[in-house]
Amino acid sequence: MSTSAVMDVFIHALTTAAMLAAPMLITALVVGLAISILQSITQVQEQTVAFVPKLVAVAIALVVCGQWMISELVTFTHQLFDQIPALLASVG
Repeated sequence: MSTSAVMDVFIHALTTAAMLAAPMLITALVVGLAISILQSITQVQEQTVAFVPKLVAVAIALVVCGQWMISELVTFTHQLFDQIPALLASVG
């Protein structure tokens, strides 16, 4: 297996992981920023106030984007399994 083939698989895996994590991370970022602004306006500095809305928002994002995430992961897995013969042929 050549170095370029390993790098291609690695880059594709990292790109897929970033795409799958993005909806939850962006949701948590936006909700966290909104709660932080609200806390600074009201001067309520309780840590648990920020946790529950983020948890609910990330759960909603997971429900909304879950089907897409699973289909992307299955597509990546099928592509990876389809590459196995070519990767093994380049070894020998």
